[in-house]
Amino acid sequence: MILYNVTVKIDKNTEHDWVNWMKTVHIPDVMKTGFFSSNRFLKLLNPNESDGVTYSIQYFCNCIEDLESYHRDHAPTLQQEHSQRYEGKFVAFRTLMEAI
Repeated sequence: MILYNVTVKIDKNTEHDWVNWMKTVHIPDVMKTGFFSSNRFLKLLNPNESDGVTYSIQYFCNCIEDLESYHRDHAPTLQQEHSQRYEGKFVAFRTLMEAI
């Protein structure tokens, strides 16, 4: 099992809109690609949130080939939609893990 983790720090003033958009638009669009079997949307419990609130979106897929296909065929468009909507209000980084 492959875990594709996207960590996002979002501006506190934008958080409510962003969470709603992620739950109703972005995450469903990612899941509709058919490459992921499940997902989790988590909020990090950080004591210092003065510069934003941090979330982790975890997507699970069966194999690295599925993830590579997602990155090639769908990720650029979906990431661009996110970047355009929340330009200057977030930072993000991605990690890849394998279940042992």
